[in-house]
Amino acid sequence: MRVGVLTGGGDCPGLNAVIRAIVRKGVQEYGYSFTGFRDGWRGPLDDATVRLDIPAVRGILPRGGTVLGSSRTNPLQAEDGVRCIRDTLARHGVDALITIGGEDTLGVAARLSGEHGIPCVGVPKTIDNDLSATDYTFGFDTAVGIATEAIDRLHTTAESHMRVLVVEVMGRHAGWIALHSGLAGGANVILIPEQRFDVDQVCSWVTSRFRASYAPIVVVAEGAVPRDGDMVLKDGTLDSFGHVRLSGIGEWLAKQIEKRTGKEARTTVLGHVQRGGTPSAFDRWLATRFGLHAIDAVRDGDFGTMVALRGTDIVRVPLGEATARLKTVDPKLYAEVGVFFG
Repeated sequence: MRVGVLTGGGDCPGLNAVIRAIVRKGVQEYGYSFTGFRDGWRGPLDDATVRLDIPAVRGILPRGGTVLGSSRTNPLQAEDGVRCIRDTLARHGVDALITIGGEDTLGVAARLSGEHGIPCVGVPKTIDNDLSATDYTFGFDTAVGIATEAIDRLHTTAESHMRVLVVEVMGRHAGWIALHSGLAGGANVILIPEQRFDVDQVCSWVTSRFRASYAPIVVVAEGAVPRDGDMVLKDGTLDSFGHVRLSGIGEWLAKQIEKRTGKEARTTVLGHVQRGGTPSAFDRWLATRFGLHAIDAVRDGDFGTMVALRGTDIVRVPLGEATARLKTVDPKLYAEVGVFFG
């Protein structure tokens, strides 16, 4: 059997660990051969492939990013996209495709498998941890660790200058990174997309911290929205999956805080720093297990499924179920951390 592998969407630490596990087990235990597709769904669209065998995956376990490259290409928007994918898979003798990605990449895989009969197995990847069918996605733990370290460092400079420091982290629809890193880093305010925030309340919390002779840290997810305003956009452009580009809520909030409190406020936007660098031990462990179980699903012919973490077990769930809805922060969980605000 020949198996294709691609990584789509935003990159994150742990992708290479998945690729390594798939190839190592597939070659050593099942005698499979592999074709790597470049740059997500663009690879099978444009017939862009790379060598993928055991020598090709040596030494990639601790590396961030993806040796296969990635993109936000949506093949279902391309003219004759499904036909191009079929032709490319046939040309290379690919019998099954393992797709590693988030809601968009796996959403394409779900449709290709369910509507067009292309045999796909999914592996969940996103730093946002917003896929509902799995307890955790790899990449999330590393992103939270990076954001937490940044918050730790910002505390000292905030105290030195007695400034408000606003930290903008990733999170378009789900505030998991903001919630975890803000709580772990001792932030005084955490703002997430699931709960519209009141700017006056934020300013009240900020003022309260200054009365205690303490410089506050405000952590805000990029998709957070003020109660009486709109989502802050970088520009009006959309990607091929229809997503707007977000950026600027941190800067907007800092200006509001300065204007309403008279306290100096500065912004740090972590952005793509959260995606890069060496994966944490947990993300390497989880990504490796996902890879091992993904190639088992191929062996079993269990297509149209995604591997998922439930407790400490790796299970298989239908791709359609995995991409049907996002996993967002429960209001009760958000309320728990409110005791630390202000």
